[in-house]
Amino acid sequence: MNAVDELRPLTAMELLELWRESGEAAEEPLERALLCNARVLAECCYRGGERVFSDERAVLSAMTGRQMESRLLQLAEGRRRPAAPAGAENPGFDEARFCALREGC
Repeated sequence: MNAVDELRPLTAMELLELWRESGEAAEEPLERALLCNARVLAECCYRGGERVFSDERAVLSAMTGRQMESRLLQLAEGRRRPAAPAGAENPGFDEARFCALREGC
């Protein structure tokens, strides 16, 4: 999966517009949902301040359904930073303390 260091959530209006556009592009409900999810990720995934994916086709070509689901869940939970890959987390890291030191997370 492409490295993503920032997730930028969309407004409700932006999500609605992507959903409507996806409905115009796909007739099948599953295809519409997959296309819309890919469009959301193309708009929300950033690395070094630049979009990771140029469009929904780039997302669909680079990610599995499970990877897409994971990123979408992170967005839904309001996380701006994606979770570290399994095994890459520091078990001694205290996120609450880190946030307090940064003056609020």
